Amino acid sequence: MAPALGAGAIVVGAGHLRQGWLRTRMAGPWRVWLAEVGDQPCGHVFVCLVDKVPSPYPGSEALGYVTNFYVTPEQRNRGLGRALLDEVTRYARAHRLDTLIVWPSERSAPLYRRCGFDGPGELLEQPVASS
Repeated sequence: MAPALGAGAIVVGAGHLRQGWLRTRMAGPWRVWLAEVGDQPCGHVFVCLVDKVPSPYPGSEALGYVTNFYVTPEQRNRGLGRALLDEVTRYARAHRLDTLIVWPSERSAPLYRRCGFDGPGELLEQPVASS
């Protein structure tokens, strides 16, 4: 997989029809990787670049929040999910991100772990949006 769109987006297979749509929406901190088979979208993963708290110590100034990762059912178990996450990891290393973080579902956690994600088994959250 080679980068095909600016700002970190890639296309697997033909992706010419959607490049303009993605390019206009992936401004600022967002990056997207799109998998297509036969010119049809079949998977994607989004990463939001998050600035870390300023520090006087040297090191990375950003981390990546991985979200909205999906592969269509008919394309699962064919390596596309791993390929998408591998591209995200390559991007993170090339851009010297400190860490990639994700809140995986129970079903997706094994794939993330196979791709090198690990860490605390517990997440604390406090929903603050009114319903």
